[in-house]
This record gives sequence, C-alpha cells and structure tokens, in this order.
Amino acid sequence: MIVTLDLPAELEDELSLEASQLKLPITEYILRVLSFRPFLQNPPKTGAELVTYWENSGIINSRPDITNSQEYARRLRREAETRE
Repeated sequence: MIVTLDLPAELEDELSLEASQLKLPITEYILRVLSFRPFLQNPPKTGAELVTYWENSGIINSRPDITNSQEYARRLRREAETRE
C-alpha cells in the first residue's frame, strides 16, 4: 500500500535526522517507528512478557551461530580489552 503524507517541515527534519543516524532510508525508518506502535500502547509489564515479546519479534534466537552465549560474551570482552 502506498500512502502519501504531507509532514510539517520540523517533523520531516527530525525523522530524517533519526533515520540518517541509523543509516536507514527515511521510508524504512518510518515503517519501523509505525510497527513499534503496538509495543508502546501495551508495553510488557513483567519479565516474562518482555521475553515473549522478544521471542515473537525474532530477537531471541536471532543468532543461531552463537551456541555458548557466556563464552561469546567473554570473547567480546577480551577483544574489547585488548584492542588498540
């Protein structure tokens, strides 16, 4: 579906700046903002609800290549501590 909007200049500038900071086209950024709306209307109230939200959003298990998260975190920490 195509929707054409006439945004106030200030809002367009704000959205453009936020999109550029994330290195996203403004259209993709606006789509992400709109898709996040249900979460803002009914945010998780418990840790279990947050985990369920993350699972449904594909955040949890999004890195199947990481089989041992603790070892992966240790390796990242070592790399950060030894970089120049």
